[in-house]
Amino acid sequence: MPAAIQSQVAETVVGQERVIERVLIGLLTGGHVLLEGVPGLAKTLLANAIARAVDLQFGRVQFTIDMLPSDVTGGEVFNARTGLFEAHLGPVFTNLLLADEINRASPKVQSALLEAMQEHKVSIGTESHPLPVPFMVIATQNPTEQSGTFGLPEAQLDRFMMRVVLPYPEPTEEFDIAKRSLALGLRTSGEGAVPMSAFDAIKTEALTSRATLTEAMRMVQEVYVGDVFLRDCVELVGLTRRHPDIELGCSPRAVIALGQTARARAMIHGRTFVTPQDMFELAEDVLLHRMRLRHEAIADGRATAEVLQEIMREIV
Repeated sequence: MPAAIQSQVAETVVGQERVIERVLIGLLTGGHVLLEGVPGLAKTLLANAIARAVDLQFGRVQFTIDMLPSDVTGGEVFNARTGLFEAHLGPVFTNLLLADEINRASPKVQSALLEAMQEHKVSIGTESHPLPVPFMVIATQNPTEQSGTFGLPEAQLDRFMMRVVLPYPEPTEEFDIAKRSLALGLRTSGEGAVPMSAFDAIKTEALTSRATLTEAMRMVQEVYVGDVFLRDCVELVGLTRRHPDIELGCSPRAVIALGQTARARAMIHGRTFVTPQDMFELAEDVLLHRMRLRHEAIADGRATAEVLQEIMREIV
């Protein structure tokens, strides 16, 4: 199932194989993924392509500075006919939610997702409403543009299983992207027409049913995670709390996330057990957004990724 989804998404998104694999890992483990990259790297396109490849209900929220929490979660609406307040469910009540440019919303709106991402339910008024299952948030943000944006607080970042940074495409991939775009043609409506975009080229038929996805998720749960592997994960996360250049280390959620993502990666690669390579391959995506350097280290020109590489060398 994962290989088929990867193949279909690759028909729309050129390159980014590693990013596609990470999003699939999140889908198979029920984890949330933060996609970070400059504009034009197909973050939104990738999320759309994966959503359409799987028979899941898909919702999208374009985050803006003037949004209210109820624009995401919903709220109570007065029914004049009955004289009662009734719950109106927001767009978060879906299987796969694309939170586009999440850092453009105020912290109050960002925090509206905390309960949904952690507890899979939303409180509206005095009642709690369970979210559909499965439920996953794919959020996107631009790391370079600071005007009109709000950095995600640590509590919000910790809810994301992984933060995946999208690189620029290779020259051959960029050539393929341009060639595909120029060959799309026009989309007509009545007597009018508009040039097609990559979104128009996404296949609309679902490749995988919800039952097949559930079975794949069950297979992930059966992948063997040994005690030695877990001790290495605990040691790695513990070192992030003790390193002199790190002000805020990773929480216990990071250990859980390493174990969950490792067995999903093992399943995707056709294994029934995890290996240390799984941990090292996923460490940056799972840990970096949970770490904060001291001001002195930043002033010395230190980078979080550099510090993490030093820590990982202590585990080897």
